[in-house]
Amino acid sequence: MNSAFFSIDQLEKELQDSGRPWLPFLQGENVLAGLYFLNAGSEDNQQPHETDEIYYVLSGAAMFEVDDEKRPVKAGDVLFVKADINHRFYDIEEDLKLLVFFDQ
Repeated sequence: MNSAFFSIDQLEKELQDSGRPWLPFLQGENVLAGLYFLNAGSEDNQQPHETDEIYYVLSGAAMFEVDDEKRPVKAGDVLFVKADINHRFYDIEEDLKLLVFFDQ
C-alpha cells in the first residue's frame, strides 16, 4: 500500500457499529493508527504499550495521567507517551474521541 485515504466520519460509524472502543484502521510497516472512543463517565483500562504512541484529541474533555503528571485534555490537544509508560484518561466529562498513532 503506497497511500490510503480515510474519513473520520466513516471510521466513527464503523467504530460505533462494532460496539468496541478501539478501531484500528491502518497498519503499515512502521505505523499503526486507530480511533479510540471513551464514553463520558467510563473508565480507561488500557495498559502500557510496547511502542511509543501519539494521541490527537478529536473531541471531548477529560483528564490525562502519564506517570505522575496529570492534566486536562480537550479537542485539538496532542499527547505523546513513550513505550512502557503507565497512562490513562480519567474523569471523562464529555465523550472522548481520539486518533491514535503507534510506531511499529
